[in-house]
Amino acid sequence: MQIKDVMTSNVEVIHPDAMLQDAAKKMRDLDVGSLPVCDGQRLVGTLTDRDIVVRAIAEGRDPTATPVRMAMTSEVIYCFEDQAVEEAAKLMKEEQIRRLPILNRDKRLVGIVSLGDLAVDTGDKRMVGETLTKVSEPA
Repeated sequence: MQIKDVMTSNVEVIHPDAMLQDAAKKMRDLDVGSLPVCDGQRLVGTLTDRDIVVRAIAEGRDPTATPVRMAMTSEVIYCFEDQAVEEAAKLMKEEQIRRLPILNRDKRLVGIVSLGDLAVDTGDKRMVGETLTKVSEPA
């Protein structure tokens, strides 16, 4: 099974120049804790609700005047849509990440895979259990 068979497509993104408050509102409205950061169609980072709190709010930055680029993680771990689901699960385990951006071979964002996607769509309880266990271990 390939990643494109289990990924969530039509992913909402945020621009690196958007303000953190706008990102937080988007996360609230979408009921998500993470957004890919894209400059056009190019993935340049990821932003989590934790990034906003730890890298901005805790540092006293104003979320209405602080751009996403100041709090995002710019080193993005990703997979390609034509890779095997097992490769994505392995990468999630190794990197201890719960959400994995998915790119096409032109390196354009086409989707995202979460632990939930693996659990619901693969039917491989052993793989999902191992992935969740490794992702949840203290770093």
